[in-house]
Amino acid sequence: MNNRERVHAILHYQDYDRMPIVHFGYWNETLHKWAAEGHITWEEAHAWGDGNPTDAVIGAKLGFDFNWSTCYSPHTRLRPPFETKVIRELPDGGRHIQNDEGVIVLQKDDATSIPQEIEHLLKDRASWEEHYLPRLQYSDERVTHAWVNCDGQMVRFDQGGRDYLRRGGWANPYGINVGSLFGVIRDWIGIVGLSYMLADDPDLLQEIVDVTAEVCYQTTKTTLELVCPNGGPAPFDFAHFWEDISFKSGPLISPRTFRRMTGHHYKRITDLLNDYGIDIVSLDSDGDITKLVPVWLENGVNTMFPIEVGTWRSSIAPWRAQYGKALRGVGGMDKVVFSRDYAAVDAEIERLKPLVELGGYIPCPDHRIAPDAKWENVQYYCDRMRKTFG
Repeated sequence: MNNRERVHAILHYQDYDRMPIVHFGYWNETLHKWAAEGHITWEEAHAWGDGNPTDAVIGAKLGFDFNWSTCYSPHTRLRPPFETKVIRELPDGGRHIQNDEGVIVLQKDDATSIPQEIEHLLKDRASWEEHYLPRLQYSDERVTHAWVNCDGQMVRFDQGGRDYLRRGGWANPYGINVGSLFGVIRDWIGIVGLSYMLADDPDLLQEIVDVTAEVCYQTTKTTLELVCPNGGPAPFDFAHFWEDISFKSGPLISPRTFRRMTGHHYKRITDLLNDYGIDIVSLDSDGDITKLVPVWLENGVNTMFPIEVGTWRSSIAPWRAQYGKALRGVGGMDKVVFSRDYAAVDAEIERLKPLVELGGYIPCPDHRIAPDAKWENVQYYCDRMRKTFG
């Protein structure tokens, strides 16, 4: 079996020969540290990106089979993006930067965490209609001049999808990124602004969700029509949403409100995917997503990712007990053990054993591999995973 066949078998509760060893990338600071230690080259550290040829090289050195974030991504976000520019220089060397989403953030050269948000351009209907609505209009250019990556080779996605179709038969899973219905809006507005808008102008927030979802639907539809001019099945192994709308205590929005605002949009997109034979739909959200899982499941999203263990100890087990085999998972491996020792890695693999036995589950580090990770621990993990589940 190749890795595409293994993933298909595992997530459909079928027999398979071994568990693929999966990751979903690294912090840039992690790669810089490993380059300084001589494990990879500086060229590799700077060239890395999810699913690109360098990703395959680094993953092979560590022992990984593939990166789950290897997807074709039509342009579902702001087009054109905002100009990135310095708004203010600070005495300590920091800078207030307007990023490509119109958010002013605090940038410091030595910072390794997500930048602090200072201000948001999107505040009300006037700023929405002037700055954001024009950037969220669908056009074919969001799809037809992109690039796809199949097994480490960059292939032009042309107007008819012909080059893409000639590359069929690759060995690793390859997904289609279908965008974000709410997480990206939280980025534009900020969690405080989002909370106020929910209370002060829920109709505007619903309009923003509707417009954003329409772009996601149309880009997905055009992509599928290009690669399948005569109808499905599509040559993608799964579809993938990104949301990031939970933290350690639960969702950043009430599940009831989230269901009302987004449920029908998820269903419309997942129905389209199903029409083209794509029945594995994963969704990336950090934090404790337990209260949102039923919203996603009932609207066609069936694979939770990355099941962030965190301090709240998320696991696929209670979800599987509640929802049965309708629910799948990729993730749930506590990445913090990479900063410790071999014994910690062994203990984590032992913890994963009963979860793997549930079926429909592929272990994967529960976030990008952090700068405190030791190269030899990651290599040891890959080796032990292969011996344990191979």
